[in-house]
Amino acid sequence: MSNFPELETQNLLLREIVDTDAEDLLSIHGDAQHMKWFGSDPLTDIDGARSLIQTFAKWREEPASGTRWGIQLRSVPGLIGTCGLFRWNRNWRMCVVGYEISPLHQGRGYMKEALASVLAWGFGEMELNRVEAQVHPDNRASLAVLGRLGFVEEGRLREVGYWAGSHHDLMLHSLLKRDWRSGGAA
Repeated sequence: MSNFPELETQNLLLREIVDTDAEDLLSIHGDAQHMKWFGSDPLTDIDGARSLIQTFAKWREEPASGTRWGIQLRSVPGLIGTCGLFRWNRNWRMCVVGYEISPLHQGRGYMKEALASVLAWGFGEMELNRVEAQVHPDNRASLAVLGRLGFVEEGRLREVGYWAGSHHDLMLHSLLKRDWRSGGAA
């Protein structure tokens, strides 16, 4: 896809997710234990990964969707996760952020680094005023990343999610442009 908004950080390349990423995407999204907080059932095969790649690509063409980036280490080829801005409401200048990273790369600050770049792009290029995140209350790692980026907890959305055969509460967090610290402080 042309004109994809590729982003670079100190350690990462945020790029378009392409067909050759299907195996890496399946290894992340196919791990049921790792994806228990993601908000959808794990992928079961390579065709599911390819379908997800097509879904992400279509987001950029839809009026209310957004952009999903593949996260790759600058020095090593291969996908280590994804992140993106979606459910874009242009009139209200808001959207939702979503993300995941492989278990091998958790705890190294990569997701905070990736999200800081994506948020800066969203506030600048998309002219967003508000970015929301919905996170399972038991997903401590994700809640910590949001806190380090300046997101504020707004409340509990009761049984708003459904995956793995049951309903789940999610915590609603938001970040406003006026509260954004360039690059996500600390």
